[in-house]
Amino acid sequence: MTRSTPAQFLPGVGPSRALRLEKLGLRTAGDLLFCFPRNYEFPAPPERIDRIREGQPVSLVGTIVDAELVSRSPGKSVFGAVVQNDTGAVRILFFNQPFRAEQLTFDRQVMISGEPKLNGLRFEFVHPKVTFLDEEDEIESPKILPIYPLTDGVKQNEMRRIISAVVEQLAPDLTEVLPVELRDRATELVRDVGIDLRQPLPDIETAMKHIHWPPDKDQLRAARSRLAFQELLVMQLAMAIRRRRLTTNLQSSSMPSDPLLDARITNRFPFELTGDQVAAIKEISRDMARQFPMNRLLQGDVGSGKTVVAIYAMMLAVGHGNQAVLMAPTEVLARQHYQTLSRILDCSRVRVGLLCGSLGAAEKREVLRHTASGEIDLLVGTQALLHGLEFKSLGLCVIDEQHKFGVGQRVRLRGGGIDPHYLVMSATPIPRSVAMTIFGDTDLTTIKEKPPGRGVVKTYLGRDEWRRRWWEFVRGQLKEGRQAFVVAPRVSASQDTTASSDEASEDVSSVETIFDQLRDDVFAGYNVGLLHGRLSAEEKTQIMQQFSEGEIDVLVSTTVIEVGIDVPNATVMTIMGAERFGLAQLHQLRGRVSRGNHTGHVCVFTDGNQSPEENERLKVFESTNDGFELAEADFKMRGPGEIFSSKQSGMPSMMIADVIEDLDLLQAARTMAQEMVDEDPELESESLADLKKQLMRRYERQLDLSDVA
Repeated sequence: MTRSTPAQFLPGVGPSRALRLEKLGLRTAGDLLFCFPRNYEFPAPPERIDRIREGQPVSLVGTIVDAELVSRSPGKSVFGAVVQNDTGAVRILFFNQPFRAEQLTFDRQVMISGEPKLNGLRFEFVHPKVTFLDEEDEIESPKILPIYPLTDGVKQNEMRRIISAVVEQLAPDLTEVLPVELRDRATELVRDVGIDLRQPLPDIETAMKHIHWPPDKDQLRAARSRLAFQELLVMQLAMAIRRRRLTTNLQSSSMPSDPLLDARITNRFPFELTGDQVAAIKEISRDMARQFPMNRLLQGDVGSGKTVVAIYAMMLAVGHGNQAVLMAPTEVLARQHYQTLSRILDCSRVRVGLLCGSLGAAEKREVLRHTASGEIDLLVGTQALLHGLEFKSLGLCVIDEQHKFGVGQRVRLRGGGIDPHYLVMSATPIPRSVAMTIFGDTDLTTIKEKPPGRGVVKTYLGRDEWRRRWWEFVRGQLKEGRQAFVVAPRVSASQDTTASSDEASEDVSSVETIFDQLRDDVFAGYNVGLLHGRLSAEEKTQIMQQFSEGEIDVLVSTTVIEVGIDVPNATVMTIMGAERFGLAQLHQLRGRVSRGNHTGHVCVFTDGNQSPEENERLKVFESTNDGFELAEADFKMRGPGEIFSSKQSGMPSMMIADVIEDLDLLQAARTMAQEMVDEDPELESESLADLKKQLMRRYERQLDLSDVA
């Protein structure tokens, strides 16, 4: 037997069962070897029958020596059987479960677990947990039993027998990639992060055998920790190697900050920086003073002032005679950044340019020419920056809302033989486990403190009967001079080709339908605007300009407003069809009404029969305004698959590690990976040859990507 042996040729499989196993993705012996249990049966403590005590949970293995099914009336029955071993006999009873007569037949070997009760001179187990055993299992006492994923036609005991034979044959041939000294260091680090590891991390053969058939809980924990740690270590080594290559293979301009330059920049801001902003600026300035590229992710909650930090970095680059570029995901946001920079740098010698899709051909050529000649110091734009753009001396790239751009787009931005410093911003707080996996090769700066004077935001879960009262409240806010958002998840029910037939017939979520209803009824007499992604860039910009200047009272929009739109006077938001949005998106939307010093109000309504109080995600959304708490909750509820699928750029999936549950193991693996790369940057030691092979087999493609995946 080898790992490539087809499943049909394994003991106890055959062609028919092999087809069933294939439904689980199990085609070879190797697939079965790494088909780890999804759970385990933990039996009660084993005991001799002649020593059991009433009410004390026990497990015992025995053979059925007598069985009887008694039907008392229609639907009423009692099945009784006697289980015997060499220490005595007990009786087991099942009420109204006649199918037990077919399962618990004479001479069947079973393991039973439960609480015995004394009935006369014999102990009885009423509805005990029963595990069916084969005679060849030869289990002398109850053991922890693996529970594998199953498919139709394959029973649990059959799967156990097949995988057990594979493990017995192949586990001794597995390559040990963690020598003894590395396992000892890993054991130390795993214990340091607080994992109760009573056994040291075992060798690979022992770990593989014990993950499938653990002798006890301690050895199971050790086996799983070993396998999960190895998987996480290989990933963190890939991150550490790529991170080190960035600092040795690329060259950038050194742009240190000094007291005079710092004062000249900060004096441009008409407000005092927060403590978090100052700390972030220090980290970024330290990075930009080095002669290799900064590679930093700046994350912060909505309204925390990340853009100010980015502006400081761009002005630092210009102060050293270099150019800086800021790329935004939408033209609306790009124009907003352009206006902010133009206002802050008014009456200065710094020249700011804008490049976006709505510019005419002549205007674009002019911007491109001035950028190439160095006449433009700070360039703001959208994806139009990716095509035919040359800089005279690009020193810094800033990407706003990094998750809106693909890896290839960011690679093109910093191509052309230049190595600028790199700062990406995200207003979507990232859970620690995600930051250490997806962004494990990136320095991370977090801003939590919000600038003083920002108003609080109150969130409400709106029932259907609230709607009239809520619209009255919104009209009251408008009378006080405030403005309002109304957000819907779709553009038009009739045009939404991705919607099901039920969704298409329900136009309550249609932004166009809602716009018509609100304009003609609820907000008659007010100026109501409509904004969605199908409008042209010029139309979107004009509408946002009108809303920003107060010409539009109520803006009915899709999620095009979720990123960066800054209208301090807009203090009320209504979100329709809220069950269709993720937590992060809901929080981004809520951030649009916390831009000024007025109290914000957000009310979410759901479509269909489910009320907001019945939606776990919406209840979490109502309970906290902390984006980092929401990010962790969203990650736990959705799991890594959905979140990683859009961010990981093809990262291999985990076989046993779980980045949600194994955060402590992940931290230990990250620490050890950095130690190893610091000591041996390319893992050239002979003792690490097998580990390096495994790393390259899984992550070589990712190592060749740009510095931010």
